[in-house]
Amino acid sequence: MDYRRMPIEIESPEQLGYGAIRYNLTESSVSDARWDELGIDLSGLVLCYGSHTGLDALRELIAAQAGEVRPEDVLVTPGAAAALFIIHTALLKAGDRVLVEFPNYGSNLETPRAIGCQVDRLELRLEEGWRPDLARLEKQVQADTRLISLTHPHNPTGSTLSAGELEQAVRLAERRGCHLLVDETYREMNRQGVTPLAAALSEKAISVSSLSKAYGLPGIRIGWIITRDRALQELFLAAKEQMIIGNSVVDEEIALQVLRRRDELLPPIQKRSREAFGVVKRWMAGQAGLEWVEPTGGVVCFPRIRPGKGVRVERFYQRLNELGAFVGPGHWFEMDKTYMRIGYGWPGADELTGGLDCIARALQDAAEQA
Repeated sequence: MDYRRMPIEIESPEQLGYGAIRYNLTESSVSDARWDELGIDLSGLVLCYGSHTGLDALRELIAAQAGEVRPEDVLVTPGAAAALFIIHTALLKAGDRVLVEFPNYGSNLETPRAIGCQVDRLELRLEEGWRPDLARLEKQVQADTRLISLTHPHNPTGSTLSAGELEQAVRLAERRGCHLLVDETYREMNRQGVTPLAAALSEKAISVSSLSKAYGLPGIRIGWIITRDRALQELFLAAKEQMIIGNSVVDEEIALQVLRRRDELLPPIQKRSREAFGVVKRWMAGQAGLEWVEPTGGVVCFPRIRPGKGVRVERFYQRLNELGAFVGPGHWFEMDKTYMRIGYGWPGADELTGGLDCIARALQDAAEQA
């Protein structure tokens, strides 16, 4: 494995120090949950090795809430990041071809590269609404393509697939004899309606999700892999056991208690996210220097500095940071830095509006000095 650190991790708020950032618009999740507001009871919990597949009650609940899958189809992992690593390292070997939706979260590209895979990119374009061209996808699948990797709803653009488009992608994977990996971390935050779980549609589909993004629980490191292919799930379990054996029983118990209260906890989170999206949408309507595709899911968007506006891009980011505001610059996603990911679900109302004001001011200042 040929590892390298990714810019999105090197330059992350947790590395820079949250105290150094006044307006944090880099995050791709909702606001972090507070322990004292969750009412978690850990009394009587035995700090033992847990089940290698994950707490039985938690797997049962994940399967029931996902729909159309069984508890034995679920493997609980330390976050979606570990789930993706398990899938890539178990399923792929050097020389395999992988087709990855692009732009994308870094590890979906970097882990296959570290293995030595040939990584092909299904490029999404702002001019095409950040939507995957499924006809182009089919043409890009080669005889030796081992894995197709999609993210839905998408990070960093916030675009979504329809149920019909997801079905088409699944059937394509079946026809071409490869697996379809769908990162569905934002599945419950699709403003156009929750689509079917990819893994429920075919044994060739693998679903990944977590509690980090939609529930604001990145600190407990709980995610999962869902596949109906029993042999494949056994392979993923073997990989997990060699990496970590099992999960933290503390994290699993917290996750269980949170998901038991999903119908209570999730609607207020979704409401705040919709309100924050409305703030960004109204703000974008007044930004002549930016263009975007309005996101339909998740809590991020991916606007671009309009060409021809005379904005010195490096000066823009320098000025933005001087004002105490941070976004996810395009190079985090191997894109031009005229693009930026704005996370609107994590900051409070004042921090969000303050950060957006800083973006507008930085654009103006960078243009004035062009």
